[in-house]
Parts: sequence; structure tokens; C-alpha cells
Amino acid sequence: MLPFAGVATFLRAPHRPLNESWQAEVGVLGVPWDGAVGYRPGARFAPQALRLASLRYPLSEQGYYHPLHGYRLQGVRVVDAGDVDTPPMDYETAFARITESARLLRQRVKLPLFLGGDHSITFPLLRAFDDVPDLHVVQIDAHLDFTDERDGVRYSNSSPFRRAVEALPNLTHITTVGLRGVRFDPEAVQAAQARGHTLVFREALREGHSLPLPSGKPVYLSVDADALDPAVLPAVNSPEPDGLSFHEAARVIAETIRNNTLVGVDFVELTPTLDPTQNSALIAVRLLLEVLIARFG
Repeated sequence: MLPFAGVATFLRAPHRPLNESWQAEVGVLGVPWDGAVGYRPGARFAPQALRLASLRYPLSEQGYYHPLHGYRLQGVRVVDAGDVDTPPMDYETAFARITESARLLRQRVKLPLFLGGDHSITFPLLRAFDDVPDLHVVQIDAHLDFTDERDGVRYSNSSPFRRAVEALPNLTHITTVGLRGVRFDPEAVQAAQARGHTLVFREALREGHSLPLPSGKPVYLSVDADALDPAVLPAVNSPEPDGLSFHEAARVIAETIRNNTLVGVDFVELTPTLDPTQNSALIAVRLLLEVLIARFG
């Protein structure tokens, strides 16, 4: 079917709601929440935009053919579970529903894939992984997102990982890759370093250093769209110049998945209304395909 026709599900996967019984390798869940954004809103529209863009890459039973690699994702079943019902202006209800939905999705799939939404959703998503011992997070992001509070608010898109380490004793370590910019919160940096988190700045990727990623761990991967250079992916609420190339981001993803057990993935902070070309959503979908290929071959 042509990419501009039909009902939009992620990669044209079948839609199966979470109140039905089903199993798949990959389950996709939209989280259309941007009630915690401090700058430019619109990430609530990202799950729709990602689904529409993904129609460019419909996944068949045969998978995708590449002359150098053969068929990839052959026989991998993807199911689109729809969206979490996130009521605006009520983060407590929204977060509770996000956690509950993520738990239900985990029961059905080998790999849950969450489409945000702003980065605050990673906290309630991680709560659904509170049974995973020695959980590690790899965060690909321009920003640390470890602020204690911003303007008196403790549940913003600047704070998801601060809230997560407070609430989840099983969350052992966070590695943040791609940090850059001129506006760092000194208290957040010191708090992350005091806890032993690994901070990988943008310069380390450009200079070709080996990446200090976890190895042999259960890993939750959180990808913030603003990790990429805004010249590559401009549709983000807080762009930072000199970001990662697509190749660099794919390298971090591939190395993370190759050396660890991937338990969950989210992609957040895409603000599709800021890119009238719609190329940002296409790039984001391609990066998510790199995740699936790295995980399932």
C-alpha cells in the first residue's frame, strides 16, 4: 500500500489494544504527553507523526532486503498497541496511566517501544521496569535531564532521571551520551557525578574515543531527538548546535544493544510542527529501525 493511503500504524503493523490478548516480538505504544515542556510544546503530536512517517517503511514478513546484509527483521512481528490516554494538565493521572500501560505492554512483547511525548514520560515508563535487577539506562541526549526542580516544578522534562533514581532502587546506573551546549545546571551535574553516572560529552564522539557504555547489563535505552544535530533533525523544542550525526547516533545504539540485553526503548522530544518538511519524523523512524535491526538482526 502506498505511504499516503490507509490507516497509519507504526510500520503498518496490526493494531491490537492492550485490553486484548496477543504476543509479538515488538510492541509499540504512543505516549502523547508534553505537559512538562518548559519551552516549545508540540511533542504530543509526535506519535501520530512517527506513525505517518513510518508508512514509508512498511514491514512485511520478509523484512527489509539489503544487498550487503540480506533480509533484516525477517519474521519479526510488530504490533501497534495505540496510545496511552494522557489527560492534559494532570500529570499524576497521566503518569499513572503511562506506567500501567507500559506494564501491560511488557507482558506481551520481547521489546516494548515507546513513542513520546516529552522526556518527562521516561520516569513513569521506567517505573514499569521496577522488577528488573541491576537496571542500567543509556540516555542519548544533548541535556542531562537530572535537574531536581525547575521553577518549583519537580516533574518537568528536565527531571525524569532524577525522579527515577529516587523512586527505583533497582536503577543502578545511567550513562548519558551526547551532552553539549552552554546551559548546564551545576547542581544537576554534581548530583549525577556524585551518584557515579557516566557523562559522555559530544566531543568524545567526534574525537573517536571508545565509548564508556555498559556491558552485560539489562539496559533501557532513552533517545532524545535533540541529541541529533538540528541540521539533521530540527523538530525539537530545545535544539543545541553541533549535535550527533545520524551515523554517530546509530553507532551508540548499535554498541549499546550488541553488548547488553535491551529491555525497553523510548524516543522522545520530537516536535513535528516545527519541521514543515516532515523530514525530522522520517529521520526519527529510520533511527528506530536501527534499534530494531540491532536488536533482532
